[in-house]
Amino acid sequence: MSDLTLEPYLKLLSDKDGSDLYFSAHAIPAIKIQGELRFIGQNRLREGQVEELARSVLTPQQAERFEKDLELNVALSRPGIGRFRMNVFQQRGEWSLVIRYIKEEIPRVADLNLPPVVNELVNERRGLILIVGATGSGKSTSLAAMIDYRAEKIPGHILTVEDPMEFAFKHRNSIVNQREVGVDTHSYAAALKEALREAPDVIMIGEIRDRNTMQHALAYADTGHLCLSTLHATNAHQALDRIVRFFPEESRDQLLMDLSLNLKAIISQRLIIGKGGKRLPAVEIMINTPLVADLIRRGQMDEIIHSMEQNANSGSMTFDMSLLALYKKGLISREEALHNADSRTDLEWKINFGSGQEELKKAAESSDALSKSANRSATDDLPPLD
Repeated sequence: MSDLTLEPYLKLLSDKDGSDLYFSAHAIPAIKIQGELRFIGQNRLREGQVEELARSVLTPQQAERFEKDLELNVALSRPGIGRFRMNVFQQRGEWSLVIRYIKEEIPRVADLNLPPVVNELVNERRGLILIVGATGSGKSTSLAAMIDYRAEKIPGHILTVEDPMEFAFKHRNSIVNQREVGVDTHSYAAALKEALREAPDVIMIGEIRDRNTMQHALAYADTGHLCLSTLHATNAHQALDRIVRFFPEESRDQLLMDLSLNLKAIISQRLIIGKGGKRLPAVEIMINTPLVADLIRRGQMDEIIHSMEQNANSGSMTFDMSLLALYKKGLISREEALHNADSRTDLEWKINFGSGQEELKKAAESSDALSKSANRSATDDLPPLD
């Protein structure tokens, strides 16, 4: 039997404000802090050791379910340490674990470099709001901050469907019911089908991954609910293209009409390296103005970015506007700004020759509150736990 125990690793994850722990046979245990994977100690896990570690915290019923399905998500709670989500899976015939830290302290919208228009959006009575970005871009954190703000400001029933649950919301001035796939419901499809019977005012879907989930999100918005979700895409244009590809050609005209009528906004974000090595968010906000709605209805997605540039006073903002503001404030280098630009040539011209006072002012206003949550520096030395 191994003397390896989980609690010291969970405490390390909590103390270092990390996001994930990784346990795989023949590999050194690892922790992810601010998006950087770091190894814990020097000893590799032996064959069978991860299985023993998992079985030490699983119930017999959970272990039996894993042996049948070869996939398992379970909740872990440790008093004085925190709450966690453990994903158990099999690779190369061996058990593996990934443990996600569920943070109970949810950052404020202002702390995440999200412009004030985000607060206005999450207070809407109905419509669809999408937060998009790559894995690790902070979109789930932004979504949680928006839900928490809504729960505090407007009484109502907020229903979430998540896989996995990443934050534990407090009820505040609303009732917040969180349903986790694999724990509180068998599947996204089952939970989404029953959602309207639970009389929500706001529905939060952890992630849109397929056509069925997208159809539900649009239906919720169309029936007078506010729906928020995330999507893997680099910007608003790519998000819209991905949504369109979920659906067959013969239904796309109706889809585009539904999007034009029910979409409120797409918020895109990327985490970039600031001076000193700290990660900072750059954001793109696409507000569904009448002009944008018309472009969506006609399928002219390529024209949307130009509309955003010309109508910044509506609350819209491009990534390059955000990068320009961060550069002008001295928070990121010229090289980092240009490396992350959607249009390197245009941004370089604006840096060299100016971009107009109104555009710069709008971009600067949108980045006044820099992300405090992203400013924690990774610890240089992690104690060995072998």
